[in-house]
Amino acid sequence: MSTQPRPAGPGSRHAPRATATGAGASAPLAWRVLSALSLLAMGGLHLYLVLTSTGGVLGVLFLLNAAGGLVLAVAVLTTRGPLLQVSTVLGLLLLAGTLLALVLALTVGLFGLRSSLDYDLAPTTLVVESLGTVVLAVTTALVLRPSRREP
Repeated sequence: MSTQPRPAGPGSRHAPRATATGAGASAPLAWRVLSALSLLAMGGLHLYLVLTSTGGVLGVLFLLNAAGGLVLAVAVLTTRGPLLQVSTVLGLLLLAGTLLALVLALTVGLFGLRSSLDYDLAPTTLVVESLGTVVLAVTTALVLRPSRREP
């Protein structure tokens, strides 16, 4: 009878187990890149509007929106674990909130302002923010999904 340990094979109870990386550890890189691009596109549109046609309080809000989009895009690409969870949730809230503000401005008005689809880049912004919200929702769901561990 041999006392040497047997090598762990695939069916061995001593074989290493493949386990999930834990809740929120990561999302596929493609989704994170798409999320960052969505935030940058939304921020870029708002920055363009500030530089070309929008001033006053709305211009300041657009500038803050552009800065927030840039910061969150970097965060979605560079953070891990709980900070990635926070980054994706905040990115989703920024994009969805911006989309909601645009829809309100187009329909019933917002802060005493009413917009139309004839406004510079309104249709483009509507599409970018709608798609971006979906992308960030998927990324957030992937990041927040519970871990699956093998028994």
